[in-house]
Amino acid sequence: MNFIISGKNIEVTDALKERVEKKLSKLERYIKLNTDVHVTLSVEKISHIVEVTIPFHGMILRAEERSNDMYSAIDLVVDTLERQIRKFKTKIAKRAKDAESLRYMTFELEEPEKEVQEENSEFKIAKTKRFPIKPMSVEEAILQMNLLGHNFFVFLNQDTDKVNVVYKRNDGAYGLIEPEY
Repeated sequence: MNFIISGKNIEVTDALKERVEKKLSKLERYIKLNTDVHVTLSVEKISHIVEVTIPFHGMILRAEERSNDMYSAIDLVVDTLERQIRKFKTKIAKRAKDAESLRYMTFELEEPEKEVQEENSEFKIAKTKRFPIKPMSVEEAILQMNLLGHNFFVFLNQDTDKVNVVYKRNDGAYGLIEPEY
């Protein structure tokens, strides 16, 4: 794993780098690929925040934890990532009995999302994100949305070959938006 560690409102010391690399290297038992691990350490008032983003089997694992101490925030984010990976692998194992589920294991790693700033617009757009869309099932899209910690996810539905959106409803259920042409 290649660690890319940056800091906001904090100087990233060698001790912090070593702690991050030592703790996140525990995840190598799950992630065998040579992948980039993006880590951002930041401080806001009394909160120490650690954000980690890892491309993983075509998915993007993302975790963010806050604490009063940077070292405990690092520990918390590693625990969160381990839970996400175990949950992901458990879902794959449950589906492994189906012949179609083998395609879950053959994903290529996606490139990280690219951010583009728009300047002149009638409605000010603060940020534009571009990302590759690949065909996936509704269940895969919900899993990806949950792994990212987002409340919606845009994807190409493999059954209809149309762009769809899944979202988390206020009642805890999930919704699916399908376009009508």
